[in-house]
Amino acid sequence: MRIGADLLYVGELDRLLARPWFRAYVYAESELATAAGFGPDRCREFLAGRFAAKEAVAKALGTGFADGVAPRQIAVERADSGAALVTLTDAAAARAAALGVVEVQVSITHKADLVLAVALVMITPVGTPTRS
Repeated sequence: MRIGADLLYVGELDRLLARPWFRAYVYAESELATAAGFGPDRCREFLAGRFAAKEAVAKALGTGFADGVAPRQIAVERADSGAALVTLTDAAAARAAALGVVEVQVSITHKADLVLAVALVMITPVGTPTRS
């Protein structure tokens, strides 16, 4: 198992969120579509939470946003239960496969102007057969 965490102020991304290139680089289309359904304050909080979750996952993968891993390759959706659901693509998925990742879990919490995300990456132990 590997762990990653990220903490930021909700307003920390305000200037960047106003730039279309930043939104396109960081967020999956599905994340932006969900955010578009919220009012301005909730949208800002939602996108900050997703950014923190992406950072936490990238740290748990051991790359951060380097080695070809870009924030957009870590999509944080919402399961029917309301829990965060992580989908990895491209270099992030390749890194996960190289590590033997079998599951990624994320928890996001907001309090006042802070957002915290913690990611757990579950790895198949060496010598353990994988499921087909």
